Amino acid sequence: MQDFLDPLKNPILVASPFFVMTLLIELAAFKYLETDEEYRGYEGKDARTSIIMGIGSLVSSTVFKLTTLVLFVAISVHLAPWHLPTDTWWSWAALILGLDLAFYLQHRFVHRVRVGWAAHQAHHSSEYFNYSTALRQKWNPWFEALFWLPFPFLGFEPWMLYVAFSINLVFQFFQHTERIDRLWAPIEFVFNTPSHHRVHHGSDPEYLDKNYAGILIIWDRMFGTFQKELQRPTYGLTVPVDTYNVLRLQYGAYGELFRDVHHATSWREKLGYVFMPPGWHPGERRAEAEQPRTMSNA
Repeated sequence: MQDFLDPLKNPILVASPFFVMTLLIELAAFKYLETDEEYRGYEGKDARTSIIMGIGSLVSSTVFKLTTLVLFVAISVHLAPWHLPTDTWWSWAALILGLDLAFYLQHRFVHRVRVGWAAHQAHHSSEYFNYSTALRQKWNPWFEALFWLPFPFLGFEPWMLYVAFSINLVFQFFQHTERIDRLWAPIEFVFNTPSHHRVHHGSDPEYLDKNYAGILIIWDRMFGTFQKELQRPTYGLTVPVDTYNVLRLQYGAYGELFRDVHHATSWREKLGYVFMPPGWHPGERRAEAEQPRTMSNA
């Protein structure tokens, strides 16, 4: 617990002033530097909504971390067959790499399973793409715990998970910008970049459900979900929510899911609405549900 609460071992806390500084620099760049007219930059209400959602996510993520810490410590103490060192480069490298793969799988899950998307869609609800969009985080991070479960069994100390995941999130923050074009080709091939992540936030049909990467884009290349940026994306959900109400942005998709489950006529339909892709309807196969969807996907 002491390690978990140590500010020097909390990368997000350390990086927060740099987040603010970077956001202000980007804002100034849009305001004072010549830019393409199609770049929308910042909009006051949208940016304020994203920042409010970011503050709320700090509260929910703290609850999530403290709750899952209890579970992970119990697994580490009572069930882990061994314990890996916390002071070697290779254990940290293995954890950061493994957790990045776990993030890819979790991220793909929350896009392709409706109950997961109900939580995640809040992050995609902005029609702008800037550093304030990076702060537009979900308040329901519970599915992440399912994908972290193997790590305490493998001998990683629980507090290390939160540090490694924070490093992942800090890296991802800097991918939310239109001010950076494509980077050097080898970097674009290996790492997630602003160009790759712009695709991920696009609601254009060719961009849907692509580029789930956290740090390494190689996972998308390996598993067939990579898409190169072809043109400037249309950001946001396929059906815009048209609101700045943070409660609706966070929980409106849950309300739609509950309504569909409530009106379903069989358990098969109820489970389909929960676990099939967003936009699925009874009678559809999963492949048929891979088409452009409603509010539920982008």
